[in-house]
Amino acid sequence: MSSIIEGYNYDIFISYRQKDNKHDGWVTKFVENLKGELEATFKEDVSVYFDENPHDRLQETHNVDKSLEGKLNCLIFIPILSQTYCDPKSYAWQNEFLAFIKTAENDRFGKDIKLRSGNVASRILPVRIHDLEPEDVKLFEKETGSVLRAIDFIFKTTTGVSRPLLSIEDHPNDNLNKTFYRDQINKVAHAIKEIILGMKIEPVLEVKEKVQQRESVKESREDERRIDLEKPAKAVRSKILIPVAIVALLIVAGIIAYPKLFKRDTLESLREIGKISVAVIPFQNMTNDTTWNVWQDGIQNELITYLTNSEELKVRQTESVNTLIQSKGFTNYASITPSVASKISQKLDANIFIYGSIKQVGTTLRVNAQLIDSKSEEIFKSFQIDGTEEKILNITDSLSVMLRDFILISILEKDIIKDFRPLISTSSSKAYRYYLYGNQAFYKYDYPTSREWYRKAIDIDSSFAEAIRMLIYSNLNQDYFEESKKWCLKYYQKRDQMPEQEKLWADIIYARLLETPNEEIKYLKLLIGYDDEMPVPHFNLGIAYLRFGLYDLAITEFEKELEIYKKWESKPRWSLSYIQLGNAYHKMGMYMKERELYRKAEQDFPDDPEIIAHQSVLSFSLGDTVKAKRYIEKYVTIGKKNSVSDTTIRTDLVWIYNEGGVLDKAEAILREALSFEPENPDRQNNLAYFLIDKDQNISEGIELVDKALESSPENFSYLHTKGLGLYKQGKFQEALEVLQKSWDIRREKAVYDHEAFLHLEAAKKAVANLKNN
Repeated sequence: MSSIIEGYNYDIFISYRQKDNKHDGWVTKFVENLKGELEATFKEDVSVYFDENPHDRLQETHNVDKSLEGKLNCLIFIPILSQTYCDPKSYAWQNEFLAFIKTAENDRFGKDIKLRSGNVASRILPVRIHDLEPEDVKLFEKETGSVLRAIDFIFKTTTGVSRPLLSIEDHPNDNLNKTFYRDQINKVAHAIKEIILGMKIEPVLEVKEKVQQRESVKESREDERRIDLEKPAKAVRSKILIPVAIVALLIVAGIIAYPKLFKRDTLESLREIGKISVAVIPFQNMTNDTTWNVWQDGIQNELITYLTNSEELKVRQTESVNTLIQSKGFTNYASITPSVASKISQKLDANIFIYGSIKQVGTTLRVNAQLIDSKSEEIFKSFQIDGTEEKILNITDSLSVMLRDFILISILEKDIIKDFRPLISTSSSKAYRYYLYGNQAFYKYDYPTSREWYRKAIDIDSSFAEAIRMLIYSNLNQDYFEESKKWCLKYYQKRDQMPEQEKLWADIIYARLLETPNEEIKYLKLLIGYDDEMPVPHFNLGIAYLRFGLYDLAITEFEKELEIYKKWESKPRWSLSYIQLGNAYHKMGMYMKERELYRKAEQDFPDDPEIIAHQSVLSFSLGDTVKAKRYIEKYVTIGKKNSVSDTTIRTDLVWIYNEGGVLDKAEAILREALSFEPENPDRQNNLAYFLIDKDQNISEGIELVDKALESSPENFSYLHTKGLGLYKQGKFQEALEVLQKSWDIRREKAVYDHEAFLHLEAAKKAVANLKNN
């Protein structure tokens, strides 16, 4: 059976580990039920590839690429995510999962599909049958470049049961997930239908730019795939005991400056439902050679054809423009002045017009063009390209690209707020568009998606410094420290070619990753010196002060940031602007100010989970346990509504209870998490750090972290926990050795951590005192 869409061999490929099907044939039953659901969902027959016989499995001696080439040529790839699937050494991972990603990224549709709703979905549709380890989730997200959004078939109970959901359950209401097999199968079928319908309507267009000579201008362009902005992604905490606000320290966003290509008030007047209408006037032949007259209309026609391919533009067609010109009695294009062209453009209801000429000096041909406002006759920008007579088509191509990119980048300004300054270093509208998509995802805390868009922008324009900068922060926010440093060095190497303010951003990022907050603070102050009305540097400076525990200085910077937004009658770009100031107020015991701040924050960011979490901590601190519990219930409800995993919710609750001083609750959750996964080193270390840091049970904490170190002896977090425990036991020399080792590994692999630095310094001081005594 072939695929619904021509050119593909299968509609669906089911990938799984054979061991997940041996015991009870769960995968086989899932496929049978899915096929039945698909028959009721699709009018056409949907083809499914499923290798249900383990004896027919391809062997290592077979040519895997050739054997699977046809089978992986499918529309949708469904991996059955179990506790064993995310194994880089496994057959399914290497030869099916990774192979499909490579295949999909290079076929005509790409890995992601724009749905009819306007949202974007991946052609990888994961079905999860077990809770996954955090490292498995990270690995999956790293390879796919997007957040794991799986359809869950997991049955969980209060007694600790966690297994694949069955089609017929004895006690279905005992499932804590409140999911039913038939409903989940239905969800899978509908997700498949949405993706396939999206593929049916998505135009199959080439992505490459037109730069070569051809008979007619007919550029193919990629259908711009937009991210889903309706479902805000939740920021994930990297350590179970690190506060929400401190995790956000990783989000020191080197936030963006945008181009101001047109005057803002002029640009606003040109927009018409997100589009700009354009008229292209025939070019004037200024060569004194009548053989060039044919190119007066020729260049005009080429530009109109090219610009028409941009969906953001309304381009008046050649016949309309030239018919109007002829009706006005103009037989010689040289007599069309800019004022006359302006009147013609207004008659055509065009916001702007392109007015140009052809000149020749010796063998050099020069094509000039001006982009002009139809009403004010203001020249927005002039373009000039030189070449030879033989290269006239190449010249026209280049001019087309320059005009389109200038106009489209200006249009894209409509989606930005005015808190940035002109620093954008790309002239590619496509790269700039991808960059803006990345920003939209970034400020929704959807860092995997933002990374994907920034990479696309950099692939188009490798010198796009701002996209590289934001890619660094996206990597940093996902704890991809090595990759962050790699890109930081690439970014820093471009420093000499940057304008002064961008140079300072390069210095700030370099300090953030490879130096200390001292250097970062110095460069941020210099950046503020250029323009103290930019809110972003004030925010980042406040973050740097928080890292040193300088809460009073941090408050000054965060308040300055919010004052600027208030002056502009604009809300902050993200909720962290409120959360970080609230965190600083909290550390200073300024609870009433903190409460008033969150009331304002709720208006700008209703139901923001991080704001709710901080309100629960504040309520505990004020002794209002009833209100604190209400906030916790609201937080959990929103988390489940947004499909946040139980593991993440538990992590967040630990932080809330820990910060709120309800240590018994925090400890109980940590112990429960460890009971579910007693051999998980992260779970061991999380409980260990809590017991040691809070002086609850230092001996038990050291025993637990020793178990964690058995599986990962070079893990700097585990070593830090062990060193802190030894220090609290008074074993200062041993503590110093372990903390020093932790610090050395941390500085090699991660970023500066002030708490770890203070613990190391305390151990050094204790050892020095012993020697002096």
